[in-house]
Amino acid sequence: MNRAIISRRALLGSAAAAAAAQKAPSDRLVIGMIGVGNQGTGRLREFLSHADVRIGAICDVDRAHLDRAIGIVDKEKGYKPEALGDFRRLLERKELDAVAIVTPDHWHAIPSVTAFEAGKDVFVEKPLSFSVAEGRAMADATMRYRRVSQMGNHIHNDLANYRRVVEIVQSGKLGKITLVHAWKTGGPRTLRGNRPPTLPEGFDYDFWLGPAPKRPYEPLRSHGSFRHFWDYSGGSFIDFWCHISDVAFWAMGWKAPTAISAAGGRFFPTDATETPDTLEAIFEFPGMLYQFSFRPGPLPGFEHMGHIGCLFEGSEASLVTNYETHEIWVRGKKVDDFPRPARTIADSPGHIREFLDAVKSRNLETTCNLRYGHQLSKCGLLANISYRLGRKLHWDDARERITGDAEANRYLTRQFRKPWKLPKVRPTAS
Repeated sequence: MNRAIISRRALLGSAAAAAAAQKAPSDRLVIGMIGVGNQGTGRLREFLSHADVRIGAICDVDRAHLDRAIGIVDKEKGYKPEALGDFRRLLERKELDAVAIVTPDHWHAIPSVTAFEAGKDVFVEKPLSFSVAEGRAMADATMRYRRVSQMGNHIHNDLANYRRVVEIVQSGKLGKITLVHAWKTGGPRTLRGNRPPTLPEGFDYDFWLGPAPKRPYEPLRSHGSFRHFWDYSGGSFIDFWCHISDVAFWAMGWKAPTAISAAGGRFFPTDATETPDTLEAIFEFPGMLYQFSFRPGPLPGFEHMGHIGCLFEGSEASLVTNYETHEIWVRGKKVDDFPRPARTIADSPGHIREFLDAVKSRNLETTCNLRYGHQLSKCGLLANISYRLGRKLHWDDARERITGDAEANRYLTRQFRKPWKLPKVRPTAS
């Protein structure tokens, strides 16, 4: 286990003590929303669908987003949450039990750690962090402050399919697995959009940049297309990494690879963005490989599975899955009556519901807590480092360092633009 993850016995004891020492939330949970763009608005609606949730405050640096979100709550629930432009003011609200952080990747770490310090539980979108160091700080903060957390990797809980896949893989019925191959379609894209080149009124672009480097305003660099610039994210590859790799890491019980190699490029350039439209990443685990293909189309032979998928190649049979369904193939033929193991993984109440229930019960071990989110997300971040440097990386997971490569290790963190800085988090002893 990573150094920041304490034993289950110690965790349960300390969590119980912490829960007893603090005021338990009432049946009605008051949630603060930080970031209500397209994804954040979707999450807002999900939280509003639960009868025991009240939205206490909403924060966004774009007034158009903020006004839209306040209007949604007013229309659906008949009240107007407090509207704020600075997440720090939101975190001062004592009545908030938890916050949902649905910001661009470069803005995940500072609000999350600050929220934990302020005694709030945190739901934060995937990928967990912009850098490995920021993810480590976020994961450590969950235990330092004994807070409930959930990374927004909703496929893990909102569909039962992954649970059935994990049961089959772990049953051994596929035989020995030496290669797992996941894919996400990429290829040509046009992100020019129709947004005007001038800064929109009510959009605090400097605050939006936050800890990222100072850049002149350019519509592509914000809102829906931000993730295609290295200053803020790692492209569509890292956007979908957690959704698809989740089932592979879950089924195989992986923690981290020993080596990572990635290659790719911008083979279909149609705009001024930076991240690759095609990327092949190979992760070396003891006795097996994991290959992730960000490619123009689906894996050949499995086009019917659609734009995402994961193939487990076993000595007795192979299993291919997407989000909703899976198939088992034996010697080139799909087998519909392949023997299934007994169900051992209980269905979930839903990704948001699990988080809300955990806030009430003080269960720090949600299925996508930030310790798991960090372990999963950092592998995709390492692939991007390998791609950008054009060389293989050897990974020491216990130290969270790239072995023998000082230049590569500099990519594990970043220099924050002043005055922003990430609060220091002292790891909890194992």
